[in-house]
Amino acid sequence: RRYYGGNIRIDEIEKLAQKRAQEVFGAQDYHANVQPYSGSPANIEVYLGLLEFGDKILSLKLAHGGHLTHGDPVSLSGRAFRFVHYEVDAKTEALDYEVVRQMALKEKPKLIVSGFTAYPRKIDFAKMHEIAKEVGAISMADISHISGLVIGRVHPSPFPFTDVVTTTTHKTLRGPRAAIIFCKPEYKEQIDKAVFPGMQGGPHEHTIAAIAVALGEAAKPGFKKYAEQIVSNAAVLSSTLLSEGLNLVSGGTDNHLMLIDLRAFGP
Repeated sequence: RRYYGGNIRIDEIEKLAQKRAQEVFGAQDYHANVQPYSGSPANIEVYLGLLEFGDKILSLKLAHGGHLTHGDPVSLSGRAFRFVHYEVDAKTEALDYEVVRQMALKEKPKLIVSGFTAYPRKIDFAKMHEIAKEVGAISMADISHISGLVIGRVHPSPFPFTDVVTTTTHKTLRGPRAAIIFCKPEYKEQIDKAVFPGMQGGPHEHTIAAIAVALGEAAKPGFKKYAEQIVSNAAVLSSTLLSEGLNLVSGGTDNHLMLIDLRAFGP
């Protein structure tokens, strides 16, 4: 049923990638689209498929750890949709979920984004989903930077409750540069049409084959040890930097990244 004929083997490879994605993330009840070229297109495709231009989206501000495609004005996302941004708490430098909730109640967004690019603490995806449902919004999690940690069970998972989940396949998943969109079955048709023909032309099937290989590796017992070691290494580096007098945003890290606060060194 593809646009191009003679793709029987390609179908087998893509279906294998989809099946492995569902299995390693514990997302068997989700549809998995493995065709997005990378994380930014994947996020735009979600907005394009589920919303109308000008609809309101609630997300974390870029300067507080969000992503360009979470509504920054220089991005297509910020130009095509109305974003309102929550921030981390000024004192704790971490998320205050009650503040996010109150903002959602006030703004009534159509979609709420959780999952970030520069946030060193664990994310309560369940809480973010609850907030979205309370205001009648679609819940979306962008786990591009922590997907390997989610698979390794060293970070909370957005499954099986979040409506839509996007992730890149490089970074902590250590696969090719590409992305996956997971969605609940009721959003399948909209998401697939937003990917093709909405945003993309022919899928990069060589990359999808590589995604299948990476997901096969992620299913092996050694991957969990790998994820655990990533978090352990980051904790050691974090404590060492603190002991040497550097300040870290939020006081440390729960995942694979940390942010050094350079304000003490001057402008």
